[in-house]
Amino acid sequence: MQFNTLRYEIEDRILTITLNRPEQLNAFTVEMADELITAFKAADADETVRAIIVTGAGKAFCAGMDLSSDGNVFGLDEELQPGMEDMRQRLEDPEIEAGVRDTGGQLALSIFACRKPVIAAINGAAVGIGATMTCAMDIRLVSERARVGFVFNKIGITPEACSSWFLPRIVNMGTALEWIYTGDIIEAGELLNKGWANHVLAADELLSKARAMAERFSQNSPVAMALSRQMLYRNACLPHPLPAHQVDSLAIFYTSQRSGKEGVQAFREKRSPCYSDTLADDMPPFYPWWD
Repeated sequence: MQFNTLRYEIEDRILTITLNRPEQLNAFTVEMADELITAFKAADADETVRAIIVTGAGKAFCAGMDLSSDGNVFGLDEELQPGMEDMRQRLEDPEIEAGVRDTGGQLALSIFACRKPVIAAINGAAVGIGATMTCAMDIRLVSERARVGFVFNKIGITPEACSSWFLPRIVNMGTALEWIYTGDIIEAGELLNKGWANHVLAADELLSKARAMAERFSQNSPVAMALSRQMLYRNACLPHPLPAHQVDSLAIFYTSQRSGKEGVQAFREKRSPCYSDTLADDMPPFYPWWD
């Protein structure tokens, strides 16, 4: 696929999406948001893609929103006076979608809906939306040179990209609030210590680690991974474990009859499994259970 602000490259069942405005430190634009949403939707539907890596071209991951445009730099329509009822009843209305809805949030929701594992390979500065978009990704690998900042309050705005939902689930509430209130630039060691980053790596090892991890993921059943991804995100937010038990039971029931048979047989035969299930044909009938 061809994009203006991204590179979209598939090799050996791994898709690498590279934010590709290196001269602007990959600053985020409405066009980039639209292209990323298109890319994640395409990847979700593409059976040749088993895992996704997101990184940045050049020395930065994403320096935040491009603030150089005239008018409302976030692309919002200041002539409107929306209320919560508009958000509840008119969310897909073109006027609300283009003029009110946070583009980073629309991107985060497209990542959340994706059925493939997503690895953020944060190669440098990740500020504002550059930080919050990665909160919707599953694994965060950071270069030892990476610096991350949730700088919204410092410039008079609030967090976006659904980060008020994701960030306190990744780190504790006190850490999330401290990072938001101060807007401090956070170094790699603290990101790892607070649980936001999975691994800190030398800059020249970052993409090879991301690819090695993606290759391991790509060997698994795509249906089992898709179910697992949504089960963990959605069940972890429930007030009681019983609904999680209900979902877990159905997931085990159906996967044990399909990919699970191959997995068990491969284990008995001391060989690597060869999964043939697809998201197009083999998702169990109870999915999506939240509907």
